[in-house]
Amino acid sequence: MDYQDLILQALKARENAYAPYSGFKVGAALTAGSGKVYTGCNVENASYGATMCAERTAVFKAVSEGEREIDTIVIVGGPVDEREELSVYAYPCGMCRQVLSEFGKPDMKIIVARSVSDYKEYKLIELLPESFKL
Repeated sequence: MDYQDLILQALKARENAYAPYSGFKVGAALTAGSGKVYTGCNVENASYGATMCAERTAVFKAVSEGEREIDTIVIVGGPVDEREELSVYAYPCGMCRQVLSEFGKPDMKIIVARSVSDYKEYKLIELLPESFKL
């Protein structure tokens, strides 16, 4: 699968990130079961616990629009001064992995990217084996 468009959308979403505390801006773009794309960015808060990750922002936007299944998510992130070629891969935190498992199947694709040509592809089950499910 060609993830170039999703990576570009995640990079664009990253531009809106609010990261004055960590200095680390993250963007995400996902495809829902309907085929529609939803994006999100991280929004930090001085209390840290109230910070929202880019991945959960995108998922909650999708769910609030009636989506219940996520097929693929792309995550990009790096220091605020980095623009196109990021120096690191930004992986989802534990809370984001659990939220992704709520709306994604075990073979859901999680793509971490530094650019449109530099990315790694995982299945959800690889990043969160034995997830909590009711």
